[in-house]
Amino acid sequence: MSKKVVLYTTSTCPYCIKALRKLDEKGVKYENINVRENPEQFDAIMAKTGWDTVPQIFVEDQFIGGCDDLHALDRKGELDAILGL
Repeated sequence: MSKKVVLYTTSTCPYCIKALRKLDEKGVKYENINVRENPEQFDAIMAKTGWDTVPQIFVEDQFIGGCDDLHALDRKGELDAILGL
């Protein structure tokens, strides 16, 4: 069973779009939170991760990083297990 995936993104960020496409390719269901529409949530996430950039990707409330981290995990063959695929 796939795990809960949450992304904090903006609609115009190319890295956000690339991360969303990767998850779509894998058939992963996710919650996409637009930080421009939800700045208070982004403030809380920035305090948690120390990052002020997007995307910020969480699997089961664990921060896995951004777009480059997502793709690196996929290249290493670790992403499917993390996502519960």
